[in-house]
Amino acid sequence: MVSFFGLIAIFAPFLSPYEPDAININEALLSPSRAHLLGTDQLGRDLLSRLIYGARISLFVGIIAVGLATLIGILLGSLAGYYGGMVDSIIMRFTDIMLCFPTFFLILAVIAILEPSIINIMVIIGLTNWMGVARLIRAEILSLKEREFILAEKTIGASDFRIIIVHLIPNALGPVLVSATLGVAGAILLESGLSFLGIGVQPPTPSWGNILTEGKATLGYAWWLTVFPGLTILLSVLGYNMLGEGLRDRLK
Repeated sequence: MVSFFGLIAIFAPFLSPYEPDAININEALLSPSRAHLLGTDQLGRDLLSRLIYGARISLFVGIIAVGLATLIGILLGSLAGYYGGMVDSIIMRFTDIMLCFPTFFLILAVIAILEPSIINIMVIIGLTNWMGVARLIRAEILSLKEREFILAEKTIGASDFRIIIVHLIPNALGPVLVSATLGVAGAILLESGLSFLGIGVQPPTPSWGNILTEGKATLGYAWWLTVFPGLTILLSVLGYNMLGEGLRDRLK
């Protein structure tokens, strides 16, 4: 499922039967048919085409946001685990403080101040979701730094930077990879929720969340505008969750 949605996002221009923003009022709110496999919306835009292009936005936001969160978490967790002492205390107390804030409402507050845009959404999600990665990498490095190969590196005079980058982080990435995979699913849901509330990716740029929002006004008689975007979000999130669980089992 992850590969399926990834390929759809990559080859969207070739797979989309229509332009996602092509308006045709004469074909507004058509039910699924051979001409429009998933129907059309209030402006006569083909729903399948919008979902295909929406995959680009939703997956891009999810992957980039989680990538940013993972980088921040690896950096802070590595420093805390390797140096310990005061460095560890400061970083972990800051992590605990960040964990006290409800992430969704923190994001709402920040977006209320900043202009809603794709870049802002990615950065904000990344800056508010690194704490779990930091804890994971810290725990792994606390265990690894006492191993013989690390002691041997210190004996031959290797720098802290080399030990952390070359030896500790690569050997601690297993749990982080699992966390990042599961995090993509969470970021897709978060972006969809923000777009559904109207403060995420802004129309006319299609994302799964704002497509779902556009369908709520016609839920009683144009069910396809809600059902198909909802199923798309469900299947993509399920795919990433299953991939994360599979990686967790393989990397035990």
